Amino acid sequence: MMTPLEQSSSALEDLPALQAALQAAVGAAAVRDDWNALQGYLGDWAGRAYSSPLAVVFPASTEEVSALMKACAAHDVAVVPQGGNTGLVGGAAPVSGGRRSILLSLKRLDKVLHVDEAGYFLVAQAGAVLKHLQDAAAEQGMLFPLSLGAEGSCTLGGNISTNAGGNAVLRYGNMRELTLGMEVVLPDGRIWNGLRALRKDNTGYDLKQLFIGAEGTLGVVTAAAVKLFPMPRSRQTALMAVGDLFKVMGVFRYMRQTLGDQITAFELIPRLGIEFACRHIPGAQDPMAASHPWYILLEASASCDDAALHGSLEAALEQSMADGFVEDAVFASNQRQHEDLWKLREGMVESQKFEGASLKHDVSIPLAGIPDFIDSVCRAVEKAIPGVRPLMFGHVGDGNVHCNFSQPAGMNPRDFLAREHEVAHIVYTCVHRMNGSISAEHGIGQRKTSELERYKSEVELDLMRAVKHALDPANRVNPGKIIGESR
Repeated sequence: MMTPLEQSSSALEDLPALQAALQAAVGAAAVRDDWNALQGYLGDWAGRAYSSPLAVVFPASTEEVSALMKACAAHDVAVVPQGGNTGLVGGAAPVSGGRRSILLSLKRLDKVLHVDEAGYFLVAQAGAVLKHLQDAAAEQGMLFPLSLGAEGSCTLGGNISTNAGGNAVLRYGNMRELTLGMEVVLPDGRIWNGLRALRKDNTGYDLKQLFIGAEGTLGVVTAAAVKLFPMPRSRQTALMAVGDLFKVMGVFRYMRQTLGDQITAFELIPRLGIEFACRHIPGAQDPMAASHPWYILLEASASCDDAALHGSLEAALEQSMADGFVEDAVFASNQRQHEDLWKLREGMVESQKFEGASLKHDVSIPLAGIPDFIDSVCRAVEKAIPGVRPLMFGHVGDGNVHCNFSQPAGMNPRDFLAREHEVAHIVYTCVHRMNGSISAEHGIGQRKTSELERYKSEVELDLMRAVKHALDPANRVNPGKIIGESR
């Protein structure tokens, strides 16, 4: 029996009018509906496959995106925007059982258009890869601070549409704080040019905020102006061992009071994460002689020289050890050691796949409640699934906790994955009870729509539906995402 993906592999052949309209909008070579072309666009970063579009189209300009949107409106076909396709919740794939759709890939809109040294901002097209933005800023001696594990393939438009956070939110903020202006093609094909890079503009509603975090459901972001910062002259990285989870936030408070906004990252790592990374990631090594229950990876940066920043961090660390918060610590004395410490943080996530099936949740919690939250969730899930291996880590300096659970040793992976909704209910109920968020940076997509409806108030849901209906009354752009209406 053919799968839904196979059934639609040549669907445009049966829709000659639509095929002609798409080709007129972007050129025949930029419309692909063959099976081989579609395969790389049908899943998400987590490896889940979703429904297939009628075609994948590759516009090369904002005007072509506009023409494409008008063509799809005329033929009542939905549009699913896609950037680097590094999401984890199916936000950039068509919804199964939904209306006919085309997938709009922004890969050809990949240029950095302007770097402004006086105004400290950069303008780029939505398909520009995050790493290329970082490099373009660095070439001018400036910093674009957004940093993600997928920075080599995720794109600016996707970063905006998911309000990406990453490792440096604590100091620089997420995309909502980093975005100055944008250009958007609306569902009816009109182009809103809001690329003004003004730091102050009090002329009514801040329209760009509607599209940040909207996951492409209100329009297609085609370009944006983002903030840049002076390149730090010095950077210090330290790994600290903490014996008690409830002391972690004490360490954060002390470091924050001492180092202020020089703290760039404050990452929580459990002992299991160190073990996973050392077991599976080439070159990963535990830098400490003894094992500890919890670790904190701290990075600080400043415009002063290395010696001054190192002195400040060392003094703060010595005091925190004297006060009984930190049990042991190591400093990175060079770039290689800095990379080795970060390899532990990044490697534990990659290494999870070698330990069998895993269930992953991305949440945010008020800072003071993080220890209680982690303790409560771990106890509840361990009670429900004896032998489960919790991997609780994340950017705890900004309240973002990644609640990952690896299957018990010897358990059938399918049996473990079958408990997905049960585990999610435990995690999200605890999040809701603590006035947190069920999605800190991964978004809602199509995988969390039911949870959003469960935990958001009716007032919030009504307001969100009203915004969607006002901008996209035909529900034509990325239907089935966030609020879950696929028709």
